Amino acid sequence: MSQKTAESNHHERLVRLAREAYRDVVRVRAGESAPEVEARFYPYAGLRSTVRLRDGRIFLRISDLLRDAPDDAVGALARILFAKLLRRRVRAEWNDAYRAHVAQAEVMEAAEGLRRERGSKRLAAPRGRAFDLEPIFDRLNAKYFAGMLERPRLGWTLKDSWRTHGHYDAAHRVIVLSRTLDDPATPPFVVEFVLYHEMLHAFMPSEVRDGRHRHHTSEFRAAESRFPYMREAVAWLEKLSASNGTRKRKRRLRRRG
Repeated sequence: MSQKTAESNHHERLVRLAREAYRDVVRVRAGESAPEVEARFYPYAGLRSTVRLRDGRIFLRISDLLRDAPDDAVGALARILFAKLLRRRVRAEWNDAYRAHVAQAEVMEAAEGLRRERGSKRLAAPRGRAFDLEPIFDRLNAKYFAGMLERPRLGWTLKDSWRTHGHYDAAHRVIVLSRTLDDPATPPFVVEFVLYHEMLHAFMPSEVRDGRHRHHTSEFRAAESRFPYMREAVAWLEKLSASNGTRKRKRRLRRRG
């Protein structure tokens, strides 16, 4: 089979699955019309997939990493995306079918590989206006990790970020802190705590349970509590979040990192 024929078969299969998924989500009856659905596999960096509604047409883009995935996994993802787009209930069986596939070790490894190959990470230098992340990392590494944690790429976000104060990107081995914290008014222990939290993510990879990634396990929380000013740092960050309206968006700081 030629590559062109294979691509055509993949496309036809995805379109069929997408149409079936839409009719299932919306409960379209036989004989009723449905909007045109344009579906295609797209070379995203990782497992990212998107859906858009424009001019009465639905545009579905599924990561090409799922091109050879079973029909039930691809169909479940399409149903999840359509349900979120149309504000319908996402059924548990859809989540279960999709997670069962992507939780497989080979799929997770392939996704990380694509993120490294296709993705990029743009961030500002570690030396900011008020804080330099590299010496802070070195001090925390010596104190809490016996100097065993290899320093990843460190930096500040390029834009203000009020909802997420920091994150660790395992695919690119990058720790990024929100530049909103890079301010003389920020207590040093707050920056140290956020950086320490992300260092723990680098030191303690997420666990997979029931098809879900568990980042903040009991072991993680126990290690996090070793930071002496954790409560004070969390209280300060909660206040910062509240003052910038992030509570109204139900983005609680307790889901930090």
